[in-house]
Amino acid sequence: MTASWTDSLSPSAYAAALFWLAAAALFYVYVGYPVLLGFLALFRRRPQREPGYCPSLSVLIAAYNEEASFGRKIRETLAAEYPAGKLEIIVVSDGSTDRTDEIVKSFAGSRVRLLRIADRRGKTHAQNEGAKECRNEVIVFSDATTVYHPKALLYLACNYEDPRVGAVSGLYKYFDPEGQSPTGWGSIVFWNYENLIKKLQSRIASLTGSSGCIYSVRRDLYTPLQEELCSDLVEPLHVVKKGYRVVFEDRALASEQTTKSVAEEFGMRVRVVIHGIRGVLSVPELLEPWKHGWISFQLLSHKVLRWMVPFFLILLFASSAMLAGRGGIRYLFLFQALFYVFGLLSMLVPLHRRWKPLGMPLYFCTLNAAAFFSIIELFRGKKYLIWETVRE
Repeated sequence: MTASWTDSLSPSAYAAALFWLAAAALFYVYVGYPVLLGFLALFRRRPQREPGYCPSLSVLIAAYNEEASFGRKIRETLAAEYPAGKLEIIVVSDGSTDRTDEIVKSFAGSRVRLLRIADRRGKTHAQNEGAKECRNEVIVFSDATTVYHPKALLYLACNYEDPRVGAVSGLYKYFDPEGQSPTGWGSIVFWNYENLIKKLQSRIASLTGSSGCIYSVRRDLYTPLQEELCSDLVEPLHVVKKGYRVVFEDRALASEQTTKSVAEEFGMRVRVVIHGIRGVLSVPELLEPWKHGWISFQLLSHKVLRWMVPFFLILLFASSAMLAGRGGIRYLFLFQALFYVFGLLSMLVPLHRRWKPLGMPLYFCTLNAAAFFSIIELFRGKKYLIWETVRE
């Protein structure tokens, strides 16, 4: 019997092939894709609209036990630089057991309304119910702890002057006021990187996802979603399916404090990834490049391959360990080993307090460990319908 050509390959040849496959995939995800977007964006210059067009807005806030800062959130929203007669606030209290409802009722009036859901069923369900109560042309989705720039609503709204625009996402930034969060600097750097990608995607054609704490959609385009889905990813995908663009508005600034611990960051990232994967799987037709070329390309490059990064990292580490006898790869293997050891050490010793970039290995490991764990949890049927409010 004639041996196949694969029979003649040595273990080191297999390891080398896997090494270069993993290295190429990681390079594309983190460097190649953004560079490609930057190149394509050179040929698309979309004019930036100036504030002036002001459709009526319904700011929808899904809340659970937010008494600590909710009064400030409502006051800031009412004081935003937007025509008062065109702005309303709908608060959906998702089974809150603290003073959240009382705080909202203290603002009772035509511009602030409370919708209470007795049985807690999660954020997406709360948003579905709240959308039914919205009276205005555009729904703006916000979180209770998010701080908006006074002009953020004006910048979001002006994009709707273009009838082809169905949804608009703002720019989301983290801040770490005390500089104590072990993953704080990593969160800030990561979201700056993500915002750059979104800006380029929007310039070329359309986004495939939004920032959950500051995004908006035309009310007549809103699609009620299954409770286990993440609305800031899936809602824009439904807008795209209907033939409209999703725009990134980097002048509409929202900010929120970073998580306080590695455990909080890990838990939050697990929920985000599980919701994201379920969201993409809920619209499988958008992954068909022969039907939705650019959108499919974005989802595969920016979402699917990103979720696969922990597997590429494991493959890279294992193959480089097998090839550690070779000169250049030996140093790459040692670098990986030291990087992961440093990340683990940072969980015990607050190295980030001496120099913030020292927290980056820990954040990178947390991010990808969460993605790996999320896929395992997904296969186990985990859904994460509800969220826990983390406050001091």
